[in-house]
Amino acid sequence: MSAASRRRPSGAAQPPVVGVVLAAGAATRFGGGKAVARFQGERLVDRAVATLTAGGCDRVLVVVGALDVGAVHHAILVLNPDWTTGMGSSLHAGLFAARDAAAVVVTLVDQPLIGAAAVKRLIAAWRDGAPIAVATYDGRRAHPVLFGREAVADVLPTLTGDAGARAFLAERTDVVAVDCTDTGRPDDVDTVEALRRLSP
Repeated sequence: MSAASRRRPSGAAQPPVVGVVLAAGAATRFGGGKAVARFQGERLVDRAVATLTAGGCDRVLVVVGALDVGAVHHAILVLNPDWTTGMGSSLHAGLFAARDAAAVVVTLVDQPLIGAAAVKRLIAAWRDGAPIAVATYDGRRAHPVLFGREAVADVLPTLTGDAGARAFLAERTDVVAVDCTDTGRPDDVDTVEALRRLSP
């Protein structure tokens, strides 16, 4: 099959591309409440939603746990009742809620320097035929990660407890690496001090 024949059509009649923000962790090192912490005057959860929306996602889901994040504009909250078991269960909750999407773009709530351009590049790679696309920064895989519909069905049974998609992605030979080095940085914010020190 040629690259041209694998390209996916775009348009309003197509199933949506859905963004998923993982925001259900306990954030113990942060002291809790990480999703609603502010960076440059904006809550981290709102910033992540805005990034996915600006990047081309038609709808955004935010996976939450015990923390009450309040209203999140332009997003739908998805409760992960098993959030204490780890990120794998949150990824499962988000992907399951978006399982009818054409593709799902996953990002983390605590990486505020991820850029909308990275999301756009992953979606472009998927439209060009990539079943799975992963952003890379200086050659290293990070977020966001895009799963096409078929890949969502494949990865869901592998997600249990704290086991995320890393092993699944490592075994797949059809993962397309998309260089996003110039679009932002995938810095994790694990502590309040780390958030204070963070700068674009």
